[in-house]
Amino acid sequence: MTDQTELPASDAFDDRSTHEPVDVALRGSNQSGMRAHNERLVLSLVRQQGALAKSDIARITGLSAQTVSVIMRSLESDGLLVRGEPIRGRIGQPSVPMSLAADGAFFLGLKIGRRSADLMLVDFVGTVRGMHRRTYGYPTPSTIIAFVTEALPGLTRNLPDAVRDRISGMGVAMPFQLWNWVQAVGAPQEEMDEWRNRDIQAELATATGLPVYVQNDATSACGAELVFGSGERPRDFLYFYFGYFIGGGLVLNGQLFLGRSGNAAGVGPLPMPGAGGASPRLFDLASMSALARAMDAAGEDSSQLWENPDQWQVSEPLLQDWIDRAAQGLALATLSAASLLELEAVMIDGWMPPVIRARITEATRVALAKLDLSGITPLTVREGTVGPMARSLGAAAIPLSQRYLIDQNAAARTA
Repeated sequence: MTDQTELPASDAFDDRSTHEPVDVALRGSNQSGMRAHNERLVLSLVRQQGALAKSDIARITGLSAQTVSVIMRSLESDGLLVRGEPIRGRIGQPSVPMSLAADGAFFLGLKIGRRSADLMLVDFVGTVRGMHRRTYGYPTPSTIIAFVTEALPGLTRNLPDAVRDRISGMGVAMPFQLWNWVQAVGAPQEEMDEWRNRDIQAELATATGLPVYVQNDATSACGAELVFGSGERPRDFLYFYFGYFIGGGLVLNGQLFLGRSGNAAGVGPLPMPGAGGASPRLFDLASMSALARAMDAAGEDSSQLWENPDQWQVSEPLLQDWIDRAAQGLALATLSAASLLELEAVMIDGWMPPVIRARITEATRVALAKLDLSGITPLTVREGTVGPMARSLGAAAIPLSQRYLIDQNAAARTA
């Protein structure tokens, strides 16, 4: 078991686009600890579109100029918005754009994986202020609680005293029903059964003194694309994330769709056609664990796959074979999803070097084009924009969305 510390200087994800009206889910809350509906609406728009002046907000939302002025003064007073330089040259008073304040709020994101855990501190604009990682053979609740308890003081130590109380909550991204994967991760059943009997959410809330929100790990990665991703994002897309197993997320009408149990678009178990009547599932073809098994069988060291997502040492024949199999599986899964849902795009991301992500995306695009797409609305296949840390960032995005954004699916469960 190893514990590594990384402190990136700046790792913000640009979330700026043109200042055009957007559809935002019209649902807010005035519960204690929540921002008022219109304040959350303004914060959502500024996050989506970048710096906005009061006149922009009024035009997009339909709120009166006076109402917008009151809201933005309140958000500025609370340290959530900051003034930019006045823009002159127009008739009347100069326009003053307002942006998100980086120190306005902070969020903890905990990714619990089958081979490693990451705990990161993220500020209001999406900059990673610090991160700790621990690797292990398999996860147990006691290992995770100990890791968070040990790592948390180091993450918050460098925050100024004036903003240390602005940590708004912890999001947890983790696979559901970990006790069902003992053979896959090579763990003792009795130890993995602890996940069935212990309330990790309540224990983390007690250990940190913060609200804790739990979400499926691949769904959280998809949420990171929505909140922290860059560039234009489609309104309806299926999202694939490569981890130990392949996972997925679904966005409909610009909102993360969780499903009844919080496990919507759990694409891993999708059946695939196989030789001799066999029915492999998508995670048998398109998971990092499949690549690891092939590497182990060939005498190559697969342990480095879990340690460093930026550079893999894999022989080209093994890598290409895995990419081809994964791409074929993703193409078939995309066809199945597009038969049921009118999707604009498929996005592919994961714990992997960008060059390999690009190769998988292109191979999936080619494989999809070879299938019979009669009756299917054309859709694009594109890379995700967040990268290997999408699950951790998506975890941090859960309390951010719950407290400060307009989002009908802010969190699946709350402690």
